[in-house]
Amino acid sequence: MSRFAAHFLRGIDETMLRVGIDVGGTFTDLFGWDLSAAPGEQVREAKVLSTPADPSIGVMQALEAAGIDPKDIDTIVHGTTIATNALIERRYPEPALITTRGFRDVIEIGRQRRRHLYDPYQVKTRPLIDRSRRFGVTERMDAQGNTVTPIDREESLRVIREIADLGITNIAVAFINAYRDGRHEQEMKQLILEVIPDAQIALSSETRPKMRELGRFTTTVIRAALLPAVSEYIERLEQKLAAAGSTAPLYIVKSNGGMMRGETAKERPEELIESGPAGGVAAGSYLSELLDAPSLIITDVGGTSFEASLMEDGVGLITDEYEIEWERPIITPMLDIRSIGAGGGSIAWIDDGGSLRVGPQSAGADPGPACYGRGGTKPTVTDANLVLGRIDPTLGGKFDLDLDAATEAMMSIAEALGMSVHDCAEGITEIVSENMASAIRMVSTDRGRDPRDHTLVAFGGAGGLHAHTIAQSVGINAVLVPRFAGVACAFGATTMDIRHDLEATFYSESGEVDADALNTAFALLEEQVSDLLTKDGVAAERATLERSAQMRYVGQSYDVSTPVPSGTLTVDSIAEIATAFHKVHEREYGVYSESFGVAFVTLRVTGVGATEKPDPEAFTAAMHHVHEGNGGGDSIKQRRKAYFNGTHHDVEIHDVKRLSVEQIVRGPAIIEQQDGVIVLPPGAVGRADRYENVLITTEEALA
Repeated sequence: MSRFAAHFLRGIDETMLRVGIDVGGTFTDLFGWDLSAAPGEQVREAKVLSTPADPSIGVMQALEAAGIDPKDIDTIVHGTTIATNALIERRYPEPALITTRGFRDVIEIGRQRRRHLYDPYQVKTRPLIDRSRRFGVTERMDAQGNTVTPIDREESLRVIREIADLGITNIAVAFINAYRDGRHEQEMKQLILEVIPDAQIALSSETRPKMRELGRFTTTVIRAALLPAVSEYIERLEQKLAAAGSTAPLYIVKSNGGMMRGETAKERPEELIESGPAGGVAAGSYLSELLDAPSLIITDVGGTSFEASLMEDGVGLITDEYEIEWERPIITPMLDIRSIGAGGGSIAWIDDGGSLRVGPQSAGADPGPACYGRGGTKPTVTDANLVLGRIDPTLGGKFDLDLDAATEAMMSIAEALGMSVHDCAEGITEIVSENMASAIRMVSTDRGRDPRDHTLVAFGGAGGLHAHTIAQSVGINAVLVPRFAGVACAFGATTMDIRHDLEATFYSESGEVDADALNTAFALLEEQVSDLLTKDGVAAERATLERSAQMRYVGQSYDVSTPVPSGTLTVDSIAEIATAFHKVHEREYGVYSESFGVAFVTLRVTGVGATEKPDPEAFTAAMHHVHEGNGGGDSIKQRRKAYFNGTHHDVEIHDVKRLSVEQIVRGPAIIEQQDGVIVLPPGAVGRADRYENVLITTEEALA
C-alpha cells in the first residue's frame, strides 16, 4: 500500500474540506480540496495581497476570495512568517534572561567567530536580549546532574522583583548544566510565578535539553521572545475564524516539515521559524511519490525571498543548527532550507562602484513594485519581467499592472547605467536568477550533493519565470513546474502530517554504553512525544515513532544523524548502530574510519500522526475534469512581444489548461498558469504531463 493510500483515511463520499493557507511577505496563498464536492468544485485556490499589519486579515480575505465559507471547513493548516518576521525585525517584547552566575554574557559572546575574517570594522550582531535584562543567580549543577550549589532563594526573589519592576512578563531561564537535570530551572519557575503570576516562562531543560550552552541558551531566549507575539497572533486568528462560524481545528506548519495544533504552537513558537517554506517541501514530498522522482531540489520564488531545499528519497534534509542571524543558532530540528533576499519585489540598485545589484531589499506588499500602482517607485524584478513582456499586464484578468510606471522606474537606473530600458530589465532578471542559483549551491554542492543528479522543482508565482535560467546556471537539465506552483506552500500544508521531534543529551562511547540506560532514555522520550501527539488529537493507531541519534567519532566537534531501531536495544544492536553511523558518515563526508571510537551525543524520537491526504487518482480526476472542460482546443491564447537575449521576439502565450498531455512547446514561449507564469527562453522546451505539470528541458537534452 502506498503512503497516499495509507493516509487517505476517509472515503470521498464524506465531506472533507481541507484548507492550506500560507502567508508570505507579498501574497497570502490558499489551496483547498474537497473530493466530496461536485465535479469542477473540488479544488479551491486564491492569492491575495498580504496584510503585514495584521496577517490574519489576509487569511480571512483569502477564504473570501476562494469562495469558502469557514463553517464548511474540516481542517485549516496555516503556514506563517509571524515568528521569523518578529525575530528579524525585532518586533517582540524583549524578554529577561535568568542564568547561572557568570554566564549572563554567553548569548553575546557566542563562539567568538568572525563573520568576515579580514574585515577590521565589522560589528557583532546585536544580542537578542540587552545586557541590562540578563541576570545571573547563584546555583550550580555538575555535568552529571548533581546539585553542587542550591538556588539562593532570597537572591533569586530579588532578581525576579527587579524584572517585575521593569514590566517584563516573558522570561527565559537557562542554567549551565540544566540539560542533564531541570530541577533548578523548575524551582526558579515556581519562584517567578510567586512574584509574576501571569509570566510566560521558557526553560532550557524543556526547550532543548542538549549540551553546548550557546545553542540551548539562544533557543530558549527565542522561545521566550516569541511566546507573546505568536500566542497573540494565533488567538486573534482563532477568534476571527470562530466569529465567521468555523469549528475546524487550526494547525500551524512547523519548521521540521510537519504541523501541530495552534494550542501547541503557542507553547513552542521557536519551531515556526521556517513555517512558511516548510509547506513547499511537503508539496515536494507529495510530488516525489506521485511522479516517482526521489531526488528533487525544491525552490520557491516569493515576493521578498527565495528558498531552496534538497530532497533525497522523497524526504527533505534536516539540519540541527540553523542561524537566524550570525552566531544566533536555533538547535531545534528543521528542514535545511536556505533563504536569500531575492523575489519578485527585490529592488534593483546601483552600488558605489557603478554596478547593477538586485536585492536583498524588497518593496514587499506595501507599496510593492512600481507596476502595482500602490505608490512604489523603485524598480523591482516584477517590474523588469513586465517590461520584458514576460508577464501579462492583467495577470489573466486578476490584477491590472501599470506598464508605464514599471518603465519609468526602470529608466531611473537604466539611464544611469547607459543602458536601454529592456537591456537593463534583462540584466536585472539575470542577476536575480544567479543570486537564486547561489542558494541552490548552498543546499547541494555545499553538502556534497551534485545538483545535476536532481530535478529542479519551481514553486511560487514567479518560480516559472526564472526556473530555466536558474537550472542552467547550476547544470540541471530537468525542471518541473507543478500545476499548483503559485500556491505550492499552501498546497503542501494540506498534505502534512502532525510531527514532533524531542531530544535529550546522552553522551557515551558506543563500546561503553549502558544498554539499560539507553533504553530508559528512549522510553522517556517516546512517552513525551506520544503525549504531544495525543494533545494534538492523534489517535494511537495513527501514530508512529522513529528513533535516531546524533553521533560522532570521538574527538570530533560535529555530529551525524544515525537511525536507531525500535524495540529493546542490546549490546549487539548498539554495535549495529555504530556500523550504520559509519555508512551515514561516508555518505555525508565521503570518508569513514572504523579505527576511531564512535560516541552517542544526543538521542531523538520523532513522532508522526498520519493525516488525510488527497488520493492521487481521485485528485487527478478532479483536476482533469477542469482540464477537459476548458480544453480541447488550441493552447495558444495570444501572441505578444517579449525580450530575450537582447532581441524582441514574437512569442506564443499558451494556456496550461489547454495543453494536451505530452504536448511540446518550444521557446521562446510563455505558458500561463492560474497563479503563475512559465517562461521558456530560446532553446528551452516545455512538455505537459497528465497532472497538468510542465516539465522543462533543453533542445539538446530532448534530442
